[in-house]
Amino acid sequence: MSTYGRITVEEQLLRLGRRGPELRPFCAHAQVRPRGYSRRLQKVLVDFGAEGAFAPAARRVREHYGIEVPASGVRRWTLEHGKALAAMAEKTGPIKAAKIVVTEMDGSMVPVVQPGTGKDRRKGKALLWREARLCCARAADSVTPIYGATLGSVGAASLLWRHTAELAGAGPPTYVHGVGDGARWIVDQFKENFGGQGAYLIDFYHVSQYLAAAAFTVAPGKEKIWRRRQQGRLLANRAAPVLRGLDKHLEPAGAQERPVADAAQYLRQRLEHLDYERARRRHLPIGSGEIESGHRHVIQQRLKLAGAWWSERNLESMLQLRVARANHWWDAYWKSATN
Repeated sequence: MSTYGRITVEEQLLRLGRRGPELRPFCAHAQVRPRGYSRRLQKVLVDFGAEGAFAPAARRVREHYGIEVPASGVRRWTLEHGKALAAMAEKTGPIKAAKIVVTEMDGSMVPVVQPGTGKDRRKGKALLWREARLCCARAADSVTPIYGATLGSVGAASLLWRHTAELAGAGPPTYVHGVGDGARWIVDQFKENFGGQGAYLIDFYHVSQYLAAAAFTVAPGKEKIWRRRQQGRLLANRAAPVLRGLDKHLEPAGAQERPVADAAQYLRQRLEHLDYERARRRHLPIGSGEIESGHRHVIQQRLKLAGAWWSERNLESMLQLRVARANHWWDAYWKSATN
């Protein structure tokens, strides 16, 4: 008897001689092991497990293929191949050299559970949030980004960011255009990796949020008109009059809320990263919509399901699986994968 998923098949067993090895013609022809999972079945399980919770994925396999497998089987193979898929980035070279590469980096919080230390590890478990750092890069004339993600340190994220940009075509002569929010660690890592060959631009939407909050104090009743005027000045690289206007309405130092002072400080600390005029002239993005979209479809869509908490080891495997699928490495991986 052989089992394919939960389908039981009666097969003929042959033996070479009285004590020779057993021959299983059905298993050899179907490329399965007794009570095992064929490569084709593994691919199906990983495909469903990468997109939804493991128990519903098992039900979908039964619905679409008539094969009943336990949720634990979906989980096992999804995480196992997730680990293997993490190595794809190491084997992948750049698509082609690019004159300009657009790249972004941001962090996204994901749920993690740390088990207890006693005999029953369910007791004393801790639920917390870890930051998954996601980066993306693409040639300026391409619409297909390459993603990278890690749960590691800022240093690990920095190395991954550079490697991801290189996969997108960045080299010594490439101009690198970075865009994102003003988080200091992101700006610092951009300077470390690309400072000599590009420039970092603060996401225009983030700047506009600060201006929108200040508008209620600076121009009550005409908030939208005032905000749009300041946005126009920033787009023309005229930050000085924006700051002068804000300085006239600064709140007292002891005020509980200081939206005007916050906006002024945010701009002053990032003046070297507000060159919107040059970016627009070169038809480069001034917003970080790509990385925000990446958070949703690469990370959050699967890793932040309602009620789902991950161990760090399993979270890393699933994160790399999601990145590999987003990078279209799926088919190449299964062509080289073995049972």
